[in-house]
Amino acid sequence: MEGVTTLVGQGLYMAVAAVVGLMLARILRTDITLGCLIAGVLAGVLLPVLDYDTGLRAANLQQLVFFVILPVLIFEAAWQIEPRLLKRWLGPIFLFSTLGVVVCALIIALLTFFGINHPEGFPWIAALLTGAILAATDPVSVVTKLRQSDAEAELLTLVEGESLFNDAAAIVLFSLVLGVASHSVMEGGIETGEPLIGAADVAVYFVVTFAGGLAVGLLCGLVTAVVVLFLGSAGAGLMTLVLAAFGSFYLAEHVVHVSGIISVVTCAIVARVCLREQCETYLVHVEPTWDWLGLLFNALIFVIMGVTITFEMFAHQWLAILIAIAASIGARALAIFLVAPLAHLVGPQIPKAWRLIMGWGGLRGVVAVALVLSLPTELPYWWTVQSMVFGVVLFSLLVQGSSSAWLIGKLQKNDRC
Repeated sequence: MEGVTTLVGQGLYMAVAAVVGLMLARILRTDITLGCLIAGVLAGVLLPVLDYDTGLRAANLQQLVFFVILPVLIFEAAWQIEPRLLKRWLGPIFLFSTLGVVVCALIIALLTFFGINHPEGFPWIAALLTGAILAATDPVSVVTKLRQSDAEAELLTLVEGESLFNDAAAIVLFSLVLGVASHSVMEGGIETGEPLIGAADVAVYFVVTFAGGLAVGLLCGLVTAVVVLFLGSAGAGLMTLVLAAFGSFYLAEHVVHVSGIISVVTCAIVARVCLREQCETYLVHVEPTWDWLGLLFNALIFVIMGVTITFEMFAHQWLAILIAIAASIGARALAIFLVAPLAHLVGPQIPKAWRLIMGWGGLRGVVAVALVLSLPTELPYWWTVQSMVFGVVLFSLLVQGSSSAWLIGKLQKNDRC
């Protein structure tokens, strides 16, 4: 009983910090994520003073992030996308979230590996992990500014859809690279010089995991829709959707061993399409519920980042952080401008102004933080990777997020001219 009481207290401490973060964001008139990050730092500073333990450990962070936080955030984001417009832009979105993610991750890996130039302390596998994590984008603040500027609905769908499937693909890639890294650590390092996994194996794993996640998500989405219609109640329907978010992830990851995130994305989209006639009946409470759930978990992940972040990261790893910032911006720009010209082969052509918004608006946020927090501390380079990702996320919040409104306004003004 005492353990349950302690767990409740720890959860309340983090939730209160999240609310304080929302208050700070309102007072400072800044993004919610930045306010929650500041609140997390303050909460971390208070821990020694209060002699309090949050219960956060490297061993349990991965489970918390992957099985509690990410399913809700991904389901909520997928539910918000307009299915009709998503269908029109599905080809370019898949192109960016497959080829674009791989290109971006590889460029980041190359730039960080040769930039740091320390093969023993920062080997290739560490660079690949960094690339996979930073390939995931989170343009929440950019989407908010696009909505405020009355941007075209198709641009919003492209940016949101690309980010959503981009995140799912980056998580698949991250899981693959992390598996190789963990195997290397267990074996005491790869000394034979033989590759642990070949390019063909990587391609097969990626395709099977991706396609398997789509299949499981399709099945879960159809079952969810049938159950909601059968129950015929707004409250029961909402409960079914929340259960679907967690259940589709668990079924894909633990039973079928495919991508849980792809499964969650597909489940949300399929369920919404099948239940599109029920928005005023069984789904009347869905939008506000997913709004507050998404807000809560977004706030919590940045509070956790604030609690975890330390001054030593920036004092000791400042050069690696600068390299990672330059690599992430350059890789995102190159990936967009290399892949965008191919979009007309699978869907509508992407205007050049939209490419600029996608390139600069590809902020690193909640998914990148969630992934790096789940790194096992057994990896000798985990702290370096975490420092680099935290630095990139801070740059995204402070520089890219704040300047994106000016860029959007400038580009829209030029379009009108």
